[in-house]
Amino acid sequence: MNFPLNFTFKVAALAPQFSVRDVDGLELCYVRQKLFNFKEHIQVFKDKSKKELITEIHADRIIDWSASYSFYDPEGFDYGSVRRKGFRSLWKSHYEVFEQGNQTYSIEEGNPFAKFIDGIVGEIPVIGFLTGYFFNPYYDVKDMDGNVCYTLYKKPSFFGRRFEMQETIPRDDDLLITMSLIMMLLLERRRG
Repeated sequence: MNFPLNFTFKVAALAPQFSVRDVDGLELCYVRQKLFNFKEHIQVFKDKSKKELITEIHADRIIDWSASYSFYDPEGFDYGSVRRKGFRSLWKSHYEVFEQGNQTYSIEEGNPFAKFIDGIVGEIPVIGFLTGYFFNPYYDVKDMDGNVCYTLYKKPSFFGRRFEMQETIPRDDDLLITMSLIMMLLLERRRG
């Protein structure tokens, strides 16, 4: 993958949809979350044509409080998962990334105050539309030694629709981390 990666949500859509593109503008994947599922099941395709499946994401339970989301390749092989830490994520979002049952990374929100202010000011008519330009949280992906390997930034935009993922320490887990951040974004956008 050629970093940075750009995540762009489609604004005029009932179900959350977004594309991930590399620095050259090449579409790496397209995500469309289905509405009204009791248990989360998300398909990630190579592009908007939805002809080539890259990953399927399955939740392990109906209620997403500390739920685990497993990633399966097209052959059905489970190559990892991400889990939101329940109480620990109330103020500051925190997720754990697993590979073959072992935790390999953690995702932590860098500035929880930005999300808090965005949530309050965002409810004010007219002014709320501008919060996407001023309050932009970021998320650090850390390995088990505490080194920041990737960072996901919310970019200034209306409706909070653009994100950028940068690699700080080259790793071989680009797909696992990208899928973990995709799931995290879907969950965090749902929470506001």
